[in-house]
This record gives sequence, C-alpha cells and structure tokens, in this order.
Amino acid sequence: MTDVSATDAETTTTTTRAIQLLAERWIRDGMAAAAADRGRTEADAGFVCSPAGLWLALTAVAAGARGDTAEELRALLGTAGQEAAPAATAVARELATTGALGVATRVWSRVPVLRAYREALPDVRFDPMDPAAVDAWVREATGGLIERLPLEITDDTLLALVNVLALKARWEDPFEGWRTRDLPFTDAAGTARPVPTMSKDVPLADAWAAGGAHVVELRCAREPGGAPGARVRLVLGEPGAGPERVLPVGWAPRTAGTPLDADRVTVGLPRLALRTRVAVTEQLPALGIRLATSDDADFSGLSPERLLVSDVIQEAVLKIAEEGVEAAAVTVVAMAPAGAAPLQQKVQHIAYDRPFGVVVLAGTDDVPLFTAWQADIPAGPHA
Repeated sequence: MTDVSATDAETTTTTTRAIQLLAERWIRDGMAAAAADRGRTEADAGFVCSPAGLWLALTAVAAGARGDTAEELRALLGTAGQEAAPAATAVARELATTGALGVATRVWSRVPVLRAYREALPDVRFDPMDPAAVDAWVREATGGLIERLPLEITDDTLLALVNVLALKARWEDPFEGWRTRDLPFTDAAGTARPVPTMSKDVPLADAWAAGGAHVVELRCAREPGGAPGARVRLVLGEPGAGPERVLPVGWAPRTAGTPLDADRVTVGLPRLALRTRVAVTEQLPALGIRLATSDDADFSGLSPERLLVSDVIQEAVLKIAEEGVEAAAVTVVAMAPAGAAPLQQKVQHIAYDRPFGVVVLAGTDDVPLFTAWQADIPAGPHA
C-alpha cells in the first residue's frame, strides 16, 4: 500500500523546489533584463516580487496548455497540462496553512471556459468579465495594500486569471520602539543617509552564515488556531554581491549554513516599504517562454477559443516595521485572441546598512512567498 504521507511529502518537496528554481531564474534572468532596460544593474535596482504568486498564476494557466506550449511551460514551472491543476491546488492549499497568509485565485472571462478545466481547479472561482469587480476583489483580498489590478482590461482581454497572496503578521518577538534610532544606510551607489533603524537581540540558533552571507531568521507569531507563522530571512551578502547571488541563500536549507562564532547576536534592520510593478511579459523570453505568447499558442485545454498569453503583470508590496510584516502580491495572466498583440561575550552585530535581501517563507517549508532586494535608501512603511 502506498504511504500517503510520504507521497505528500515528496510532492511538497518537488513543488517547493520548482518554485525555488523559478525564483532563481526569474531573479537571475528576468529581473536582470528588466534592470538593463532601465539602464541599471539588478544589484542597484531594488524590488519586491512573489515567486510563489507567479508560479501559482502561470501554473493555473499552464493547466490548459497542450502540446509544445505545455512542454515550454513545464520546463519553467516543473508542471503543465493536465497534471498542473492538481499541483497548483495542492500548493495553494499548503501555503494557506501559513498563519495570517491569504491565498486566492479567480478567473474573469469573456469566452467559454471548458468544464473539465473548471472542475480541475475546484478552489478557483470563475466569473464573467467585469473590470470593476476585479479591482474591488483585489482591494479586498489585499487588505487595501494594492488598490486595483495592475493591468488595464481592454476589449481584447478575453480572460484574466488573477492570483493574490496577502500576509499581515506580527513578529513572534517584536522590536521595541525605544531602540529604534537613525543610523546610516549606504545604497548601491555608495550614498549614505540616516534612516530609522530597529535593533534587537536574536537567538544564536536564528543566525548563521552561508554562501558568503549572513542570515537572520525572524519568525511571525502563530495564529490563534495554532497555524505556524511565516518566517522572514534577512540575507546580507558580501559587499557588491547582487540579488542573484544573495537571495537564494534565503531559501536554502538551514542545514547548509554554519553557526556564527559569537556568544550573542544583535541585528540592526531599517524600517522599510517596497512596492514594485513587474511587467513579466517582457521577461518571458529570457525565461524560455515564447510559444505561449505567440499565434502558435495551444491552450485548447482551457477554452474552445484560440487564446494566447498577452500580459503577465505582478504588483507586490512589502512593509517591515517594529510590530510585524505586511506583504501582498497580485499576479495577473491576461489572455487575448490568437493574432492579437502580445566570557567577555563575543557580540556580533549584523547591520543591514547596505543593500540586502529579504525572503518571506511559508510556515512549514521553504517556499519563497515574497523576495525583496533593498538597494536604495529605505523608505519606511509610514513614509
């Protein structure tokens, strides 16, 4: 007889690694391409994004892909075609067990959606296209952190699949406000400026070194029902190291790190507020996705109409303060008709006073819910 728990654990490990690989490739290739288009390097361009949100949205669409289009998406996502729907459903349900994290996906459509596709995604609601309703849902699902869909729905938008991840959690051990004071932060260009910086001691077990970086893990409080809270890893790489090197350390297994040679660890962390809108559509070629956005796209498992992916947009927000962390991401995959445009104590203080990474992990595994690169002078969440 099959050991169900072992099978479930193996599936979770597989999908977790698929999301991590997407995150690595997106930050290494996609974000680098976007930064280059703005005349900057990825190391000096701060951002926040949600690898988990992008994976969930693309995988739900990939469930309707067939033929070469499915194979192209499978190479990026680890799944596509008929097996993608149960994978997306399982990941969404698993992530929703993280305390204070909301996970939801909805589809608005002007074209018929196949019954088999709808039934394969039992947790996804399907509605007629209504731009005002989409904006209202986004605002409600993100608790107002994101006011509207980060894409204008036009007459050519035949279908919009929207995923939302939203987190509002208190620290298990909050920073004390009286310890916050202005300290210098040096941005990627070398400019230093004082910013409100929080400070506290952290347990030795929650700080380690890995890949030339220092990592500190801060835990969010459990929910009243006992659901484990999210974990926030702060990753400080070597001077000059970019996000493609630093951020993956944040979702690497803790066992890959080594303890710090210290009797006590303190952390200095600026209050921060990051908001990024990413036109993922422009990055898809760098991620190996071309057929899905062309007239040759095959989404015959989704609708009898010929569709192609016209836009993939994500807006993400991350705020960190003394009391806790707020984060939200809205990812929309829009589809258009094919043919449309596409003793003496040794104390180690880890000061996040230069570009650093932030990785928000799910409560029970190392799925990167949100990742961020703070390269500029931080703007506090109350700014």
